[in-house]
Amino acid sequence: MKHLYLAAAALALGAVPAAAQDKDKAEAEARAYQPQTVTTRHSGNFGGQRIAYSATIGETLLKNKDGVPDAAIVTTAYIKEPRDPSRPVTFLFNGGPGSGSVWLQMGAFGPKRVAIPSDARDDGAPPYPLLDNPDSLLDVTDLVFIDPPGTGFSVLLPGGDPKDYYGVQQDARAVAEVIRRWLGNNNRWGSPKYLGGESYGTSRTAAVVNQLEGATYNDVGLNGLILISTVLDFAAGSDAPGNELGYITNLPSMAVTALYHGKASAESPAALAETARQYAIGPYASFLLKGQRASAEERAAVRTRLAQLTGLSEAFLERADLRVTPDRFYKELLRDRGLTVGRLDSRYTGRDFDNAGESPDNDPSFYGIDAGYTSAVNQWQRGTLGFRTDREYQSIGSIGRDWDWRIGGRDANAYLNLTPWIGKAMRENSGLRTFVAQGWYDFATPFFAAEYALTRTGVPQDRVQFRYYDAGHMMYVRDEDRVKLSRDVRAFIRAR
Repeated sequence: MKHLYLAAAALALGAVPAAAQDKDKAEAEARAYQPQTVTTRHSGNFGGQRIAYSATIGETLLKNKDGVPDAAIVTTAYIKEPRDPSRPVTFLFNGGPGSGSVWLQMGAFGPKRVAIPSDARDDGAPPYPLLDNPDSLLDVTDLVFIDPPGTGFSVLLPGGDPKDYYGVQQDARAVAEVIRRWLGNNNRWGSPKYLGGESYGTSRTAAVVNQLEGATYNDVGLNGLILISTVLDFAAGSDAPGNELGYITNLPSMAVTALYHGKASAESPAALAETARQYAIGPYASFLLKGQRASAEERAAVRTRLAQLTGLSEAFLERADLRVTPDRFYKELLRDRGLTVGRLDSRYTGRDFDNAGESPDNDPSFYGIDAGYTSAVNQWQRGTLGFRTDREYQSIGSIGRDWDWRIGGRDANAYLNLTPWIGKAMRENSGLRTFVAQGWYDFATPFFAAEYALTRTGVPQDRVQFRYYDAGHMMYVRDEDRVKLSRDVRAFIRAR
């Protein structure tokens, strides 16, 4: 035993220098890292104007508490030439967490866009044409697309600790630092400033505005927040047993989806959405909150009305206890046709391995577009913009699996609601307005859940603007809605 103890002690002592050597090597590699910046010149027609612009794709190095670089953050900036510091500048990112800025950049607001089917069909096989995007916002604002740590081409350097970046507040601090440094490096502190994102990017927007106007810096005034497919109050989309709120906020999305697929009737999605809103927040909410104390008569009335709104049979609704999760809805709505509907965009349909399960094999509205977008961003950034790297572009990575969802030191299982940060920023900045874009057919971030979150106490309602689109989560995949979204955001920026 004595020999074993001595051997173990020797191994432990030997491990210390080896670990120190590894740390020193990682630190040396990180300090030697040379950030890349490439600028090219272009021109295009945007918003009916011919505009010359520069495209700069580059890396910003962030450092740890010891001053050692531990992350390289890639931004892609499109700036109208000649440069004008009085022009607005808009900072944009996507969601996930783990998603690169490819979606908003190559689908909605960048100077180029990928061409995929506009009518909810699969994007198929290559080639995926890269087209000029007249709906880019470059006529009214300069654009800076940010890929937060672990997304796009952004990466942690040797020795970088994921715990310092992969979390609600950690991520927000990193993005806020990148924004402040970009403003300083480009002499844009005096510019009108807009901040926005899609999906979890709206959550990130709330966390970043909290950093810029409160928690860490309190020195970057913003003119507007642009929330596309909004998720702020996470209880509104939670399927946790016992949480009734999700059934309420999902019901209007189920109704308009049923209408789209011919399983319900109404004069328009907007009209049915309003009918379903009123029923969801009234009789249905009352029924749910009563739980098992609801009367048999009330139960029967709710079952009949839900069948009319959702297109599901009363028998199925009864088996589901009049509480249908989105997953079950995707599978059940078109089961008689052998089809499932999408989560990100319920206009899309798919075919599963068989028709017997209670949830889909996959989301047809994601696999229907992902190849085209990833192809486009690699072609554009590696090719035309000249960014050189052997890293893979993370259009939607896996960092969200280890995401730190805690805010304010709370337990990871606590109720997560980021809306109060937006309310606080708006109350303390009388010039801050919020634009909210929602697709009717989006189950990832349902429109009624966004409305629920942003109509709570503390959010100035006279400075919140909602707009709706006849598509889903990425409403800009539909040509008509890309034009409408661009027009709506352009008007929002001009209205300052």
